[in-house]
Amino acid sequence: MFILGIETSTKTGSVAVISDDAVIAQYSLNIEVTHSERLMSTVDRVLKDIGIAIADMDGFAVAIGPGSFTGLRIGLAAIKGLAFATGKPVAAVPTLKALAWNLPHASHPVCPLLDARKNEVYAALYQYEELRLVQLMPEATIPLAEIADRIPGTVLFTGEASRLYRQSLEKAFADRAFFAPRTACLPSAAAVAEIGLGMLRNGEQIEPDSLTPLYIRRPEAEVAWEKRQASR
Repeated sequence: MFILGIETSTKTGSVAVISDDAVIAQYSLNIEVTHSERLMSTVDRVLKDIGIAIADMDGFAVAIGPGSFTGLRIGLAAIKGLAFATGKPVAAVPTLKALAWNLPHASHPVCPLLDARKNEVYAALYQYEELRLVQLMPEATIPLAEIADRIPGTVLFTGEASRLYRQSLEKAFADRAFFAPRTACLPSAAAVAEIGLGMLRNGEQIEPDSLTPLYIRRPEAEVAWEKRQASR
């Protein structure tokens, strides 16, 4: 099987193509630059460089968040277009799961973190059991001041926010906190594609029309619009 994965939850996005047993190619891009135009040109470039047509894909996988509201919309729109054009199935992959996927040999529970701003983080908790990734805590928005109370035991942190807030986490968790290397702290399209491959094999596909971002917290622009409407 060939799976094309797209990850646009953070400003460093990526596009990857994998087969059953290998990552064939993965290209990174800055999602904040030229947005959807650059993403689709990267998809075209990946396929051209590896000599595989979009019609040869057996399915698609896309990161659904949480993460950048703008980036997620771009990634989902791209996958919807590709799915409608080819009729191939789609897997919707939580971004925090893709981050935890980077650490298959972790001996402690893995807590991926993304910055939610306002001194909050997007977090979840996973545990590897014989290379099977098990979710221990669902995705949530957690204030930094409360995270040590919400997550017991020793934890391996990963994700951009684990580096951004490392000092605060070390203070809150003391000797209960370990940190993944920088190279494991970005979600990747290859991880999204690998998770998606397993999901599609298990029949866990989603209709393109039903693809929506996993925001956890509503976009500020939407909240501000509702406040303006209510004040009229």
